[in-house]
Amino acid sequence: MNTASIVVATMHKRGISGLPRNYELVYEALNKSNPNLTREFAALGSQPSQVDLDEIGKKYFAHHHHDGVVSNAQEKISGELDELIGRLNKENNTLQDYNKVLDDNASRLDTMARNPRNKDILSITDALAQATGDKIENSKQIIDRVLLATKELAQVKEQLDEYKSIANTDPLTRLPNRRAFDEAMSNIYDSNISISTSALILLDIDHFKQFNDTHGHPIGDRVLTVVANAMSKELRQDSLIARTGGEEFGIVVSNTSPGSVELVAERIRMAVEKTSLKDRKSGMDFGKITISLGVCMASQCDNADQLYGATDEALYLSKNKGRNQVQVYDAERMGKSSNKRAMYRDT
Repeated sequence: MNTASIVVATMHKRGISGLPRNYELVYEALNKSNPNLTREFAALGSQPSQVDLDEIGKKYFAHHHHDGVVSNAQEKISGELDELIGRLNKENNTLQDYNKVLDDNASRLDTMARNPRNKDILSITDALAQATGDKIENSKQIIDRVLLATKELAQVKEQLDEYKSIANTDPLTRLPNRRAFDEAMSNIYDSNISISTSALILLDIDHFKQFNDTHGHPIGDRVLTVVANAMSKELRQDSLIARTGGEEFGIVVSNTSPGSVELVAERIRMAVEKTSLKDRKSGMDFGKITISLGVCMASQCDNADQLYGATDEALYLSKNKGRNQVQVYDAERMGKSSNKRAMYRDT
């Protein structure tokens, strides 16, 4: 029995509800990666309350584990569930075929048993027919159990996928968050084709602090959502746009070229600039929103960290040149400086 099935069986046996955080806790407890966690989980007994489970979860996950632990556990369980569901579906198909063979032969045995010319084998065929009938009924019960188990595991998989989606989503803008962005960035350098056809756009909102200081944080939040929505409308589905922190956003663009990605960035800039921010009730205009953007092709860099740094330089050149514009990274004219980011941060 693999880890995923053991986790599911343990939760079912102990009456633990199928919450994503419970899967994570039970997985880590059974994995015995943390002896203290394993010991405290065992001490909860056969029917632990959700309150007790959450107390252990807060103790060992909220403060002592990085986000990667949760993500890795989810990925491993999810993969094992996929494998287990596949095996159960295959087993179900085999049982269905076997059941059909048994059913056909049961009918033949029954016919033979009732034929007067087969009196000598009557007792044998009767016994075989009965045994085959019992086997058919038994296999039907097995099929039902397999189907139920497959359904339950599919629900577990769906909950885990939903949990990962929530964990990778910024709650305010509903865009992917920094975790999802970092994953997409690392994937760029997995193949030469991806490296040659991918690009990064970094951007942030000009004078964002002034929106917060002048109008309050609720208006600042509206600025973020307005910008997120405006940008999302301008991007293809194969591009990933994420809120990477504060008023900053990152866009991983696939299947593009230097000229095309610059046009995408300019289109995004114009879309945001044309978007108004007004109070729905009073009609008050909170002013124009603009963004500054930096662009760099993945092929200009050796890895994700270099790509981020180069694009960041282009972004802050946009700030230095007056904001509300797109700048493309050029290694020959852009020198690396650790002070650039501090010099041009919005105030």
